[in-house]
Amino acid sequence: MPGVTVETAATTGVAALKAAAGGNPLLANLPNKLWIGGQWVDALSGRTFPVLDPRSGEEVFRVAEADKEDVELAVAAARKAFDEGEWPRMSGKQRGKVLTRIADLIEKYADELAAIESLDNGKPLVMSKIADIPLSADHFRYYAGWADKLHGKTIPCDNVFGKFFAYTLHEPIGVVGQIIPWNFPLLMLAWKVAPALATGNCIVLKPAEQTPLNALRFAQIAEEAGVPAGTINVVPGYGPTAGAAICKHPQVDKLAFTGSTEVGRIVMREAAERIVPVTLELGGKSPLIVDKNVDVDKAVEDCHFALFFNHGQCCAAGSRTYVHESIYDEFCEKAAARAAKRVVGDPFQEGTEQGPQIDEDQLRKILAYIDIGQREGATMLCGGKQKGTAGYFVEPTVFRDVTDTMKIAQEEIFGPVQCILKYSSTEEVIARANACEYGLASGIISNDVNFINSVSRGLKAGTVWVNCYNVYESAVPFGGYKTSGIGRDKGEYALENYTVTKAVYQSLESNQCWI
Repeated sequence: MPGVTVETAATTGVAALKAAAGGNPLLANLPNKLWIGGQWVDALSGRTFPVLDPRSGEEVFRVAEADKEDVELAVAAARKAFDEGEWPRMSGKQRGKVLTRIADLIEKYADELAAIESLDNGKPLVMSKIADIPLSADHFRYYAGWADKLHGKTIPCDNVFGKFFAYTLHEPIGVVGQIIPWNFPLLMLAWKVAPALATGNCIVLKPAEQTPLNALRFAQIAEEAGVPAGTINVVPGYGPTAGAAICKHPQVDKLAFTGSTEVGRIVMREAAERIVPVTLELGGKSPLIVDKNVDVDKAVEDCHFALFFNHGQCCAAGSRTYVHESIYDEFCEKAAARAAKRVVGDPFQEGTEQGPQIDEDQLRKILAYIDIGQREGATMLCGGKQKGTAGYFVEPTVFRDVTDTMKIAQEEIFGPVQCILKYSSTEEVIARANACEYGLASGIISNDVNFINSVSRGLKAGTVWVNCYNVYESAVPFGGYKTSGIGRDKGEYALENYTVTKAVYQSLESNQCWI
């Protein structure tokens, strides 16, 4: 399928998208079936579900809806590929070459993938092009480098029973069930799939029902790159059906989930029931602490980016902005002015900073939190409403006079709503920042190295950004404390999620005598 230009994607209308089979360049050749055992197949039930354009709420595509029976087939295909197939038996160098080809193909089809991502998710095309797609390619290339470096250890072993040689093997865990969210569809796929493939596992992947398109396109890319049949299986569907079937399946050896803490608890219960390992990257309510000795204008811009990036639909969003009392009023005034200037509109139009939210449910949730914030006594400085009548657009919203006990300061809104709180001292702000069930990410804006050192060590969070925010590097681990999750994505740390350690003892004495 040839790459689609940005210009073509930008002029693609809803009516043309509905007529994809009639030659639309973006969706005409995109598969709408399940990818199981190296074949495109319909759901056994024959059911499909709609993919909606968040700009309008109108249906633009339909995709096969996987259910329990389809998951059974996908797991069987992955099981056969793992137990009998070539992927786990390839050398690390061979697997690394395939992962490199995947990275190359993502770059080759970058314009097309970016357009699909923005159509499916609603994020500005420019962000898909400069962030989501290149970061996804980089992730596969990074783990391609790890594929032949999964070394065990030799361990001295000389005890009362004699002389032995001992060593460890790091082996793939088996069939991995992976469930990914809708806010960064291709990138979250890369975070899960790349380390699992590098370590020799086989995969059953369920993309979010809101954003299945690039997962299906990725299956084509994986096949083109030489991933053997059955190694990756993609089963779009709904959480309570397809997702639950993956979690409950007795032949799935490991579960990996990114999404809400509420659903993460369900996944963890299923993992506990079967006693299989689980990694969870869940919700956040991340504190961003602004010291008194800063350039206020720059701090305002940094905090704006920390919260409004990806429409606020980011688990690590700096959604509790703590500002020192000496600059609080100035900061609030300028933060509201910056948010009011934020350009909200069609993600395919040049200059758009914020597209629509993902769907109507998310739109209603955000508007409900805005109403709660006002009723609880926070002062709304700008925004607060749905923008327009078509699609799922929300005005950038800023609250001041927010207190720690308010729902908007404790619960994850997952939208373009900035909550600004006032603080007085270092000790106070550390304690308040940690007084939350989440611990995913955090940020510090300061020119005082002592303040930076004290706060960065005091915060209970998996990531601390200092004088920056939303920086993601493939080699750097990402994950949370407390209810923000278990385990780490990215970096060397993620390899531990997909391997098991085997210890081997070997006698060094031919006349070994056992008691």
